[in-house]
Amino acid sequence: MNSCIYNGVVTHKRFKPVKHFLKYKTFSFFIDLDEVEKLDKNNIIFSFNRFNIFSFYNRDHGDRDGKSLKSWVMDNLIKFKISENINKIKLLCYPRIFGYVFNPLSIFYCYQDEKLKVIFYEVKNTFNEQHTYIFKVNDSNIVTQKCKKKFYVSPFMNMDTYYNFRLLKPDDKLSVSIEQTDKKDTILNAVQTGERKDFNFKQLVVNFFKYPLMTIKIISAIHFEALLLWKKGAIYRKRDKKIKNNLSYEKNL
Repeated sequence: MNSCIYNGVVTHKRFKPVKHFLKYKTFSFFIDLDEVEKLDKNNIIFSFNRFNIFSFYNRDHGDRDGKSLKSWVMDNLIKFKISENINKIKLLCYPRIFGYVFNPLSIFYCYQDEKLKVIFYEVKNTFNEQHTYIFKVNDSNIVTQKCKKKFYVSPFMNMDTYYNFRLLKPDDKLSVSIEQTDKKDTILNAVQTGERKDFNFKQLVVNFFKYPLMTIKIISAIHFEALLLWKKGAIYRKRDKKIKNNLSYEKNL
């Protein structure tokens, strides 16, 4: 199976306007979209588009209308005239646990055979809004990309900033780093690391007890850390407009 699970850690280190640090253990699914139905059949506690202890729903990603995510990716490659012969798509995301999930960041890795060609960074905020940044990838094992922030995420962060993505191509190890900068220096550095585990019944059971109610803890931690930032003096910034889903095809700055 191409699909797997990454057990690891997420850290956020904020440098300004106030200093703040958080760290928590997480695990993510790394799902080959061609295998998701087979994963459903092979694991009694995992379901595709159905309620279970662990589940994965099409409607949590893409246009969030429940339609095929692979078709959604391919349609947007055509829309933005990205001429790569993509034949394999893998999605890094948190699972639903007992029907609930919040994914601050999900990543679609788009391959031509074994070569990573395109990445979709799907960013959500707690207002049920979403923006997807789309990049072509060079042949390096370390992917580095930069674009201007186009989407309201944190109420304690200016919009006039930049995302600096740095990824290792997923293998035995996972590494995703996002450095958020302004025109002078670094504001925030967010990192997710992980170790590859097999996607099977045994590992799902282990993770159920190792990371109990992880998805509920994630959304709770987001609001708790926001409270701590506010108490430290961070200034709250209202968002100017509301969106549902949006996409942008980016070229490295």
